[in-house]
Amino acid sequence: MSSTNPPFNYPPTRQADQIDNYHGINVADPYRWLEDPDSEETKTWVEAQNNVTFSYLAEIPQREEIKERVTQLWNYEKYGIPFKEGNRYFYFKNNGLQNQSVLYTLTSLDGEARLLIDPNTLSEDGTIALSGLAISDDGNRMAYGISTSGSDWTEWKVRDVETGEDLSDYLQWVKFSGASWTHDHQGFFYSRYDEPQEATKLEDINYYQKLYYHKLGTPQSEDTLIYHRPDQKKWMFGGYVTEDGRYLIISVSQGTDPKNLVFYKDLQNPDSPVVELIPEFEANYSFIDNEGSVFWFQTDLDAPRGRVIAIDINNPGREHWQEVILQAAETLEGVGVLNNQFVTNYLKDARSSIKIFDLNGSFVREVELPGIGSAGGFGGKRYDTETFYVFTSFTTPSTIYHYDMVSGESTLFRKPNVDFNPDDYETRQIFYRSKDGTQVPMFITCKKGLVLDGNNPTYLYGYGGFNVSLTPSFSISNLVWMEMGGVYAVPNLRGGGEYGEEWHQAGTKLNKQNVFDDFIAAAEWLIENNYTSPEKLAISGGSNGGLLVGACMTQRSDLFGAALPAVGVMDMLRFHKFTIGWAWCSDYGSPENPEEFNALYAYSPLHNLKPDTAYPATMITTADHDDRVVPAHSFKFAAALQEAHRGEKPVLIRIETKAGHGAGKPTTKIIEEIADKLAFLVRSLHLS
Repeated sequence: MSSTNPPFNYPPTRQADQIDNYHGINVADPYRWLEDPDSEETKTWVEAQNNVTFSYLAEIPQREEIKERVTQLWNYEKYGIPFKEGNRYFYFKNNGLQNQSVLYTLTSLDGEARLLIDPNTLSEDGTIALSGLAISDDGNRMAYGISTSGSDWTEWKVRDVETGEDLSDYLQWVKFSGASWTHDHQGFFYSRYDEPQEATKLEDINYYQKLYYHKLGTPQSEDTLIYHRPDQKKWMFGGYVTEDGRYLIISVSQGTDPKNLVFYKDLQNPDSPVVELIPEFEANYSFIDNEGSVFWFQTDLDAPRGRVIAIDINNPGREHWQEVILQAAETLEGVGVLNNQFVTNYLKDARSSIKIFDLNGSFVREVELPGIGSAGGFGGKRYDTETFYVFTSFTTPSTIYHYDMVSGESTLFRKPNVDFNPDDYETRQIFYRSKDGTQVPMFITCKKGLVLDGNNPTYLYGYGGFNVSLTPSFSISNLVWMEMGGVYAVPNLRGGGEYGEEWHQAGTKLNKQNVFDDFIAAAEWLIENNYTSPEKLAISGGSNGGLLVGACMTQRSDLFGAALPAVGVMDMLRFHKFTIGWAWCSDYGSPENPEEFNALYAYSPLHNLKPDTAYPATMITTADHDDRVVPAHSFKFAAALQEAHRGEKPVLIRIETKAGHGAGKPTTKIIEEIADKLAFLVRSLHLS
């Protein structure tokens, strides 16, 4: 039974006699039963934990005021980047507090928009979300995926853009897949899994993805199997039709490892074979476009920060590959082709830099951005002379610009009206030394004139994994935090993609401890430089970032006043046994490998909690329908933390219902969760 630590009566959690042997080491797993989310015992436990958590949160007097301010600030029009197919433009818009954004279409930018699909009408509580979109290149058909309660499983339908009516097409058991139309507009390629067991579809492991072609007006059972590999259960397939309609590009991945294979099929000949152009998992190859038989790729082969190469499929030997854009000092994040030119998105110390090159790789110009921040978009077709991009920073809400590819001029297209003055805040970027001497950048945003007296409540957010780059972005939650006098800090930890593949690999597998060392060093820098103190410092992260928080709070419980691990990977010995968890072995390593097991066991949050230890005030957050990082991770960690913890600080778990890993979460649930997290920090960090 779990012990009682005044003033909290935590729900008792049964401990079972479960012991597993890993490479000669016996490891207890007393809360294994919590891995079954549908058992009556687990449901009772979830309800009891939520009762404790929500009762505690309801007693925080500032919570309602925080919620009102978050709601007030959130209530502004939000636009997505417009894109064009055929003679139509498409864009998403949210009026302010709509649970889901709505898709509109129009035939000219100054014309009247017409609603195409409103996901808010698909459920009363906003828990059905649009999770995929592919419009035929004539602009007349739209394939779209919908997800229920945040699940990764999606169902796909097809809508006639002109009439707004759905066709008869209905596809199931699609996961980790988009759709790509053929140029006759008669169907599209997509990837799916075999039908799972209904009772365990949110936990069962996902293997053997298959690539199909769906012809409009036919049942899914008649879809054409394009490619699968019964001998490769981990292979996943992404099918993309080239802009000229000639080829199907098949990117083959093994989970989250950035290395991939590239195959192709000539669509002019229905009986053409699938050709293995790049048959080895040696580097990342991202298809950009083609000029006839010449394919352009962005790759990190022999260029960890990225470059552009050309491969002629009629002469595909490596000795004939051509280098088009050389590796730069900055990290190449993405490449597109517009106005018959390459538009490249670079990261320079985690800030965006957009450069344009001609097709021979000669530099043309750099796009002048509105400031230091993140830019994205620049979508469109090969010969388009116009495009759109979005710019954001820690103090700039997502603002959309129209860009003229010929003149190089940016014109403001949509600027949100948020009820705050950005001039009241400032962002600076500092560099600090990690444990091994590595220089790590960190963004710090706060009110201007902040007094460095070591007493400022500080929210330290991190991720550090899977080649993901954390770049400046605007957040209502962070704005409310800073309005309350808080500091918001984001270090660019190893494991991310900010400095290319070498930076990523420096935070994976046997090097994963570097990520935690980087995060701990960021906390120490903030304390040493009088931004804050341990009792005023909160740490937060989600998914792999939840693992980050869990590992750091177990390694340095003295360093933090509060911890908010969200949907985290907490059991590093069993993560690979659920849904897509096996795919993360590329970053984490495998518990079945003795050397990697030792590294995993050394930092696994669940296995490194120490009895009779005073941990920071902690609120774990997860969701009962999370089929990416199954909630068992958070359930087991919460039970073990409540058992080990001593002291008066609360250790709680907040379990969202009818929600998943985060994608598609309705606005109402997002605002409630923000209010709960900030209220928890107000009390935990003793903010006035």
